[in-house]
Amino acid sequence: MPHCLKLNLSARDRLTDAECAIIDQMGARQKLVPAKHDIVREGDIPTESCLVLSGFSARYHLLANGKRQISAIHVSGDFVDLHSLLLNEMDHGVVALSDCQVALVPHRMLRELTETEPHLSRLLWLSTLIDAAVHRRWLVTSGRLSASAQLAHLLCEIFLRLQVVELVDGNRFSFPISQVELSDALGLSTVHMNRTIRDLREHELVSWKGSEVTILNWDRLAEHGDFDAAYLNIGQQAR
Repeated sequence: MPHCLKLNLSARDRLTDAECAIIDQMGARQKLVPAKHDIVREGDIPTESCLVLSGFSARYHLLANGKRQISAIHVSGDFVDLHSLLLNEMDHGVVALSDCQVALVPHRMLRELTETEPHLSRLLWLSTLIDAAVHRRWLVTSGRLSASAQLAHLLCEIFLRLQVVELVDGNRFSFPISQVELSDALGLSTVHMNRTIRDLREHELVSWKGSEVTILNWDRLAEHGDFDAAYLNIGQQAR
């Protein structure tokens, strides 16, 4: 069941029991998407929106020259394509970075919510606004920060987003993303990406073993990445 969505939304405002019951209904239809497979393809005309229940996925764009740009990373509790409710067709793809369990939420159900559940609808709208805020911040970091600062910022962001859905263990979290995929997200070559990860390790900001990342010094990592969590809008308040 989509407990992760409850955690995600309740980190921004309190949910009623009735709203929690509605969210439970969103998990009625599920599927497992294997790593490296598309959850959504560019050009699709969806009739449902996909909610990540477990795993990591990424929004991406393929260029004419075959190169790929990752423009967002999704974690448990994220809708990867809630915006498809109102778009004619998808202008990007979404790929599973790891095996992903996703819930398929019919657009019909989401449209009904906009008419019958104004508060829950506002919270879902807020999730798309936070998605847009993350996108804006990625544009700023990619244009104005060094490679190691970009990566530091990304790690701070992912850590807090995972913390919201109770998927961190102290200062440690799982981040099953390859260096190629990180390169596609940060716009770096794989060689430069390797050097960037090594730089954070050598400065004792993070430990990175396989898919496990440990933040060794949060304050220094956040300072290095010029990270300010305000754009994630974490904190309960009346919406």
